[in-house]
Amino acid sequence: MGLKIVETYTIMIFRNNPARIIPYGRGMVLLLALVSPVVLSASPVASPTWGFCIDPPEGYQLTGGDGKDRFSFGFLEEETQLDLVVYAGALQPDGSRSKNPYASVAVLAADVQRRLNSQGDLKPFTYRNKQAILMELRFLGINGLSQGWALCIELASPEPAGEKPLLLALAYGPVQRGNIPDVHFSALDSIAPTPQDRLVPGPITEYHYPRGMQRQVSLAGLPVEALIYEHDAAAAQALVDREFRILRRYSASPQWKEAWIRFYRAIYRDSFDRLAHAAFILERFWNIPALEDRDLAEKALHWVQSFTYERDLGGSDFVNLVSAAVEGRGDCDSRALLWALILEQANIPAAIMVSPHYSHAMGLADLPGTGARFTLEGTSWLVAETTSPVSLGRISAQMRETRYWVGVALE
Repeated sequence: MGLKIVETYTIMIFRNNPARIIPYGRGMVLLLALVSPVVLSASPVASPTWGFCIDPPEGYQLTGGDGKDRFSFGFLEEETQLDLVVYAGALQPDGSRSKNPYASVAVLAADVQRRLNSQGDLKPFTYRNKQAILMELRFLGINGLSQGWALCIELASPEPAGEKPLLLALAYGPVQRGNIPDVHFSALDSIAPTPQDRLVPGPITEYHYPRGMQRQVSLAGLPVEALIYEHDAAAAQALVDREFRILRRYSASPQWKEAWIRFYRAIYRDSFDRLAHAAFILERFWNIPALEDRDLAEKALHWVQSFTYERDLGGSDFVNLVSAAVEGRGDCDSRALLWALILEQANIPAAIMVSPHYSHAMGLADLPGTGARFTLEGTSWLVAETTSPVSLGRISAQMRETRYWVGVALE
């Protein structure tokens, strides 16, 4: 599932219907509601100019901005707003940039707080060698008292030795609707400030759950160990639980399929780096002697098939992938997503398919050979059943109706 290119998308929208920008002093804008909203599909949006991308919950609609440095999204059902503004030096005729109006994220955050007259603490932290500040918002806007959260974070410089541009992201809504931190945090956590951050835990999760020290742990049922950060399992489960609470909001929504896709995509992004060393160790363990891709996929499949079947119908019903790999437990979707992650780490294209109708999930891999297949984004994927001891490509005849399955592309 590719990234949408924001600039091209918004230029088409705003060329004949420019957004109305409400000024909040020098360099400060809130982007409020202003053009016919355009619903975004279940895919992240990216800025080729600045390198960041964002994957907010389903329901956010692009409602304003200039198509380059300012973007505004409204979640009309929840009456919440998500505004993004990039601050960088102005581009000069010779191609250089003038000095950034804000010298640091601390200066930017303090100015936001002052100009909005916002109440709330500023919480500085470091996210993957980038300075960041998480800020609680409580301010009087044009529609009354609002509350939420803001993230100020450094972006990658477009020039090798240039100043780092700064991203301000504000997620907020009216107080009378009640604070919905899950939605705000999920939107901000979906931000990847640079292309290198797109398959690592998000900034909000990293703030709340610093990863700690690496430690050697055994992988379930195998004579191998891998390096896992000490707080990775707790952090991964907290993200699963938050995203599941959001997913439940869509049970009767026409966007339920998109919401399911984003749920698994968020978990995959959070877990990919957490399990990078484990996937490397597993590939090395299974790949001696060297195996064909399909044989490696079979080895990984037999491993997850050996896990203890576990469900939690009172909670998220999804065992985070770190605990699944270490403790050898999980339901069908935990196993399918873990299997797909291992294959992707081995450069074997993989995905998953889920079915609320069948209450089941299976893995998908772009591999040759015979077996049942599922078409997703023009590719015919080989199906992998992760809860029964069967080979790749085998699927129960009772679950063959493709109209009941939703394909989930992970990258």
